Amino acid sequence: MKSTKILRFLPLLGGALLACSVSAATAKDDSPGVEKFDGGKFPGYVMDEVVVPVPSEIFSVLDKLGSPNWKEEIRKVRIPETTNRQELALSFGVIVAEGFVAVQAQDKQTVEDIGREVINLSKRLALSKAVTSHANSILNAVKGDDWKSVRRELDQTQATVRSEMDRMKDSDLAQCVSLGGWLRGTASVTSVVNKNYTEDRAELLNQPMLVEHFSKSISTMSSTARKYDVINAMNKGLMKIRKDMGTGEGAFPLDKVRSIQATCEDLLSQIMQGKKAAK
Repeated sequence: MKSTKILRFLPLLGGALLACSVSAATAKDDSPGVEKFDGGKFPGYVMDEVVVPVPSEIFSVLDKLGSPNWKEEIRKVRIPETTNRQELALSFGVIVAEGFVAVQAQDKQTVEDIGREVINLSKRLALSKAVTSHANSILNAVKGDDWKSVRRELDQTQATVRSEMDRMKDSDLAQCVSLGGWLRGTASVTSVVNKNYTEDRAELLNQPMLVEHFSKSISTMSSTARKYDVINAMNKGLMKIRKDMGTGEGAFPLDKVRSIQATCEDLLSQIMQGKKAAK
């Protein structure tokens, strides 16, 4: 029997993914003691044998570990002044991820602002037709304090964007959406963990195989995409984060949490503001 080792990750924000890794064996037969991965029951998809769930569940997990002040984690977002589609796709992931932070904080004004930014950015990515209905639903739901529906629409927005990009055979951009969201999500959670460190909380960041997946996705991008400075910067940053994560075993120390946070913040700065990478 051939089995595949799966890392099952708890999702974070708009496509971002934070790990609470659990090894699960999957098999093609009904051998006793073998846990099968049931794609019909688990709300996610598989990329390179890494189970990538849909967004939004990580906050409920973090809430069980304490009561972070999500309002402190909200940031003002703006679409970067660029025509580079890789940068726009990365920023799309960041902005949707920011939406989940705002939802967790139940900040109506920020969610409304993000809904409008999603519409504006979807136009620049030629995805307006696919995304506008989700964005309008977000705006309507937040007016009615229907936070469950807002979260659902954010989930569906990210999924729709990835699906449309794949349909247009633009998988490089689809990966950028996921990576941008993951970076914003990781920055948010490292900030929360840093303010109230416990080993249990820090373990949510221990996700080396997922970082390797993103690095691999960059290495398989088209030669044109890999020429852009922003993509090279993402790759170097991921390599640093992967080094900070070490073997993925044992306690995850505070200094590594802070180092990963600094790297994520630097990369986000480059995506959203065009700042140079830190030396």
